[in-house]
Amino acid sequence: MSSPHGVVAEAHRPPVMGRNGMVASGHPLASQAGVRALMAGGNAVDAAIATAAALGVVEPESSGIGGDGFITIYMADRKEVRCVNGTGPAPGGARRELFLKDGIPMKGILSVSVPGLVDGWLLAHERYGRLKLDRAFEPVYDLCENGFPVGHKLARCIRDERPAFAEIPTCRPIFTRDGRPLGPGETLVQRDLGRTYRRIAAGGAEAFYRGEIAREIVRFSKGLGGLLAEKDLADFRARWDDPISTTYRGYTVYEFPPNSSGHVLLQELNVIEQFDVKGMGRNSAEGVHVMVEAKRVAFADREKYLADPNYVTIPLRGLLSKSYGEAQARRIDRGRAMADVPSGGPERHEDTTCFCVVDRWGNAVCQLQSVQSVFGSGLIAGDTGILLNNRMTYWHLEEGHVDCLMPGKRVRHTMNPVMAFKGDRLFLVCGTPGADTQVQTNMQLLSHVIDFGLNPQEAVEAPRWRHLQNGTESTVPHTCADELRLEGRFPEEVRRGLAEKGHPVTVIGDWAASGSAMMIMVHPETGALVGGADPRRDGYAIGY
Repeated sequence: MSSPHGVVAEAHRPPVMGRNGMVASGHPLASQAGVRALMAGGNAVDAAIATAAALGVVEPESSGIGGDGFITIYMADRKEVRCVNGTGPAPGGARRELFLKDGIPMKGILSVSVPGLVDGWLLAHERYGRLKLDRAFEPVYDLCENGFPVGHKLARCIRDERPAFAEIPTCRPIFTRDGRPLGPGETLVQRDLGRTYRRIAAGGAEAFYRGEIAREIVRFSKGLGGLLAEKDLADFRARWDDPISTTYRGYTVYEFPPNSSGHVLLQELNVIEQFDVKGMGRNSAEGVHVMVEAKRVAFADREKYLADPNYVTIPLRGLLSKSYGEAQARRIDRGRAMADVPSGGPERHEDTTCFCVVDRWGNAVCQLQSVQSVFGSGLIAGDTGILLNNRMTYWHLEEGHVDCLMPGKRVRHTMNPVMAFKGDRLFLVCGTPGADTQVQTNMQLLSHVIDFGLNPQEAVEAPRWRHLQNGTESTVPHTCADELRLEGRFPEEVRRGLAEKGHPVTVIGDWAASGSAMMIMVHPETGALVGGADPRRDGYAIGY
């Protein structure tokens, strides 16, 4: 299969083409919801809200209105890139001292922070939307009230969560049949959640954060000894932010500012730009080595600096300068993996979803949203149908740590939506879920396209690596000080070459890397929309 640049690479799916609009998301039913909004006359923001809402229904393990999100928006007529930060803070009662003895629990009501996603959607819609919310939500009402067939991935997640779901009164009737987890092909119905969506469409932020929904969430939380108070919800406001950016080989790459980890990707790009990545060869041992080392030095900076910018000063100008990127590149030994980079914090397991939208007018949205880990807190709040997040688990408790828990403070996030431009023309939109994998995967995606000319489907399907440093993952039983995971499709000579450079290589399944990458490219010559969706999960791109 040939890319728009004429480079041939292996891909199992063809890239999807369209000229009037395209949505690439983690579930085909969500992509369809977004396309329906586009075909009804909506723009990219309307389609993003429709897609986002649908994902919260069909991917409840990954995201939903009990969680958080980042939205990056490009409006072509204004030549404007803006960011909506829909991430909620720690509750006012979330004092560090409460958790010093036993730590913050991974599940349950004490793991819940203020849900920020809904106000983020509504802020974006208020400024840029064309359709009424009720129209954008039409597919979502049907998915909630009449249900949808459970896919294999969701069924596995429900099965793994079954012991808890079978015992929790608000979850048992949704995700099980008398305690038996729903299996592939069975219908998942969420009527309470459908009613909540209808209330949001009718009453907006007032209904969710200060009305009946808020009162029920707080009643449920207090009944279990949780920390959420009505004031936490009533006082919350999503916010507009300006993007941050750097250039990479003539392209301008936009990222989300802190409390997102977006600056880490930009720092990585500034470092690898100092090397002839193309000359090294795509996914060669030398090329992967340089990227892993760029990741090491950028993550060390993240651990030192990244937190809520309302509480700390982050030296972004210096971190993103080309001179600093050159200095960091000089630290890399092309023949040997580093051993003296300050270690970062623990790797976290996160289940998130990412999607991209481009409309007929050239407007675009890249959005990530999450309930933190799989099914968040594992709790549905009363009769709202809302699955609450467990975002509190991302806090540090060490006194003096830049990301130490404080009431009202927003935790650092791994979510980072990406847009790239050639001059003043949109070139691509991309992103992926996957916790600390995200900025690593996005670096690989951008290099595959910009350095090697792959099309979006080729780029998202390409063999992928992930580096873990001084971390633990809930999916493995041991602590891993330093590990480079390579999908099995990497050739033996690449694995051997990386091991010879000092990387502790672990080979995983051919398609077992974290993430579910989505990408839409605007063809540089014809303006056609070219979409790619990661086959590692249930993602699909749909264009028309």
